[in-house]
Amino acid sequence: MAALIAGLVVFFTGHSVSLVAPSWRMRQIARMGIGPWKLAYSAISIAGFVLIVWGFGMARAQGIVVWQPPVWTRHVAVALTILGFVLIAAGYIPGTAIKTALWHPMTAGVALWALGHLIANGGVADVVLFGAFFVWASIAFVARRRRDRDAGVVYAGGSVARNAIAVAAGIVVSLLFALYLHGPLIGVRPFG
Repeated sequence: MAALIAGLVVFFTGHSVSLVAPSWRMRQIARMGIGPWKLAYSAISIAGFVLIVWGFGMARAQGIVVWQPPVWTRHVAVALTILGFVLIAAGYIPGTAIKTALWHPMTAGVALWALGHLIANGGVADVVLFGAFFVWASIAFVARRRRDRDAGVVYAGGSVARNAIAVAAGIVVSLLFALYLHGPLIGVRPFG
C-alpha cells in the first residue's frame, strides 16, 4: 500500500503545481525553459504512474475487501467510463461545445472514470486508487474553473461536428480499451 500511496503523492504533486503554485511554476519555466520543464514534469508524472501501477498490483494482491459491490454497479461503471472518455476526448479536440460548457472536460472525465471505478470496486486498493483520483479531479476541476473565471478566460463556442468527433472518439477508444487492453493490462475484463 505504501508504494501506491507514494505514487499517488508523486503523481498528484506534479499535476497540482499549476493549481497551488502557479507563480512558482512560471518562474521555473522562465528559468529552465519550457522544454526542460516539460521533460521534468513528464519524468515526475511517469515515476508517479509507475509507482501507482506497481503499488496497486501489490495492494490488490492482498485481497482486502471493504465491500462487495452489487452487479448493477458494473453497468454504472461502464456508462461513467464511456462518458469520461468522451469528456477526455473533448478536452483535446479544439472547438467543442462540450469544452465551452465545462471549460475543463478532461478533468471532469477523469472524475467520472474514477467515480465509476470506485462504485464498482470494493477492495482497499481500489478505494485508495479510485478515491484519490476522484477527489483530486473534483478539486482540480473546481479550482481550474475558478482560476479561469477570475482571470476572465472565455472559451469560444463549439460546433456540433466537433462534438460528434469527440463523442465518437471517446466511445471508440473506451470500447477498444475495454475489449482489448483492460484485460491484459489490468487483469479484469469489463465485459466478461
